[in-house]
Amino acid sequence: MTPRRLLASAVLALASVLLIAAKPNDAGPSVLVRLAPLRLGTLPHVITAYGKAEPAAEARRRVMAPIAAEVTALYVHRGEEVAADAPLLRLIPSPASAAAYAQARSAVGVAKELVARTRTLARQHLATGQQLAAAEKSAADATAALAALQAEGAAGPQTLRAPFRAIVTGLAASPGTMVQAGADLVDLARPDSLVLRAGVVPAEAKAVAPGDTVALTPLGGKSRFSGRVRLRAAMVEAGSGLVPVEIGLPAGKALVGEMLRADITTGEARGYVVPHAAILVDDRGDSYVVQAVKGRARTVMVRVLAGNGDEDVIAGALDRGAPVVLAGNHQLKTGMRVRTADTTRGRRR
Repeated sequence: MTPRRLLASAVLALASVLLIAAKPNDAGPSVLVRLAPLRLGTLPHVITAYGKAEPAAEARRRVMAPIAAEVTALYVHRGEEVAADAPLLRLIPSPASAAAYAQARSAVGVAKELVARTRTLARQHLATGQQLAAAEKSAADATAALAALQAEGAAGPQTLRAPFRAIVTGLAASPGTMVQAGADLVDLARPDSLVLRAGVVPAEAKAVAPGDTVALTPLGGKSRFSGRVRLRAAMVEAGSGLVPVEIGLPAGKALVGEMLRADITTGEARGYVVPHAAILVDDRGDSYVVQAVKGRARTVMVRVLAGNGDEDVIAGALDRGAPVVLAGNHQLKTGMRVRTADTTRGRRR
C-alpha cells in the first residue's frame, strides 16, 4: 500500500472514532421509580370540620324561680340524667313573698265582706247597682291575685320537678341562696336531641347545604356514625372566623360536650383519580405530578379537586395514557430518564 493510501485510511479511522465519541449516550443516569396508572373517575367531595355536641335549641329548658324564695335543698348535680317528674330543688317563700301572700288572702276576705254588705244595702235601696258591681269586681281581682300567688308557690314550701327526661346541664343556685322571681335555677336538655356545632372556613362553607350526609367520629375514638346537616349559617362568626354549621346527631351516639370530627359530603368531583403519594408541592405552594412518558419524566401542574382517604381527584394538562410516578418522584425533573423494578422477572428495566 502506498504512503498516500495509508494516510487516507488513518484519517478515515480517526474520523470514525471521533463520530462514535460525539454520539449522545442515550443510556445516561436514570431514577428507579414506582408507577401507577392514570384513570378517569369520581370521588366524593368532603369538607372536614370539628365541633362539640350540644343540646339543640328546641331541646333546652331553663327552670326559673317562680317567686322570690330561698333554696333549701338541691336534689341533682350538673351532668346528671334525671327522669321526668324527678325532684330538682326545694324552695320556701321569702319573707316578702310570704307577706304578699298573707296580704292577698286578707284582701280576698275584705273584698268578700264588702260584696255581702253592698248586696244588703242594694236590697234596701241604700246602694246602687254600680256600687255592687264595683265591689264584685274588687272581690274577683283579689281572688285572682291570690290564686296567682298560690300557683307560684307563695303559700308555702314547694318542690320544682323535671318536666321531661333530661340532662342537668347547669346549676345556678345552691342551698341557702336567696333568689328573686325569674332567676335562673337549673338548665335542662333532652338527651336524645343533640347536635354538633362545628365551623367551616368561609371558602368552603357555600358548598355545605342542609341535608348533606356527614360521617362523624368522636375524637380519640374509632367508631363512626352518620348524621345530616341541619343548618349552615350565612355569616362568619366573629370569634372564630368560621361559618357555623349545625349537624343532627342520632340518639345515644354522643355525650353533651363531646368533641367530634365531621366529614361532610357536599357532592362529587370528577377528574383523574391518583394515589395521594403522586401529588407534590413546589416552593410556591402549587401542586404538581410527575408522569412517565416514553421512559422520560414530565412534570405537570395540577389542581386538586377532592380527596378521599389515600386517593385524590386532580385536573391538569395530563397525558391520559401515561402513568404517574409514586415512589422516586421527588428526585425527578422534566426530561430525566426513569426505570421501574420488574418484579415478575427479578430484574430492572
